[in-house]
Amino acid sequence: MDRFEYVSATTVAEALAQLGEGRQVKAGGIDLLDRMKEGLSSPKRIVNIRTISELDGVEIDASGLTIGPTTTLATVAAHEPLRDSYRAIADAARAAATPQIRNVATAGGNLLQRPRCWYFRERDFDCLRKGGQGCFAQDGANRYHAIFGNDLCAMVHPSDLAVPLTAFDAVLDLTSAKGTRKVPISTFYVGPETDPTRETDLHRDELLTAIRVPAPPPGTRSAYFKQKEKESADWPLAGVAVALQISSGVVQRASVVLGAVAATPWRSKPAEAALTGRAIDEAAARRAAAAAVADAKPLAWNGYKVAVLETIIRRTILEAAS
Repeated sequence: MDRFEYVSATTVAEALAQLGEGRQVKAGGIDLLDRMKEGLSSPKRIVNIRTISELDGVEIDASGLTIGPTTTLATVAAHEPLRDSYRAIADAARAAATPQIRNVATAGGNLLQRPRCWYFRERDFDCLRKGGQGCFAQDGANRYHAIFGNDLCAMVHPSDLAVPLTAFDAVLDLTSAKGTRKVPISTFYVGPETDPTRETDLHRDELLTAIRVPAPPPGTRSAYFKQKEKESADWPLAGVAVALQISSGVVQRASVVLGAVAATPWRSKPAEAALTGRAIDEAAARRAAAAAVADAKPLAWNGYKVAVLETIIRRTILEAAS
């Protein structure tokens, strides 16, 4: 690990003044420290934003939910009013990592972490995401890789929290010295067909300053589930967030978002269409799950993900409806 300068900002303005070439922002620092140890990042200066009090906390009012980006995952998971109205978000925060990491890792850091693909994380592989000529995972060891949108790059999106936030149509505040952009999370993540070298629309001179979720319509119920290879802390093989607006026993609006199966949180329009206008029962959940995986394109080693994903979609739909 190379030498670097370390500064702590106490206001957003102070942090923005420190941004630039060769500088990295740190909150919990979980992913950044990993990348520095792996030789993927060598910042000349680290800007600590954990000391900016205005970026921490959870607020709920009539307009919706606001999560500060330096709020720990443990805080999000344990916030009872949040759990009452936005259960899938709390469940995703609780499912991430270990209790020790959740007490340090932040909501913003979870959204902004870089890919965990082992070809990306290994310095000796000059993959497409690092500016190279191709994706080694497509013909290589791809057991944990994408089954949707994997024609150029087979990485999977690593964030648990991004999946339910997409289901709830969250909006992110991205602040620079010029002001604040409000970007829907549905367009915040950048697919490899747009630019394989980056994952988000966060500019070099910007900070993520708020995560905003509109108040859900009456009758909205949600659930999140991720399937792991082992029961203890692990990265997901696949994840699902479901939000259903139900009136008189019938789904008025459905959001079904899949995690760890594509380079971005993958919204399943076929599953949503299969649920809308129908009562939820076992048969309806099975039809929606089958529709969700119909267009999957597994690679040589990850075909098992299709069956796993179909099963947990069905279960998550039933859990949300209950």
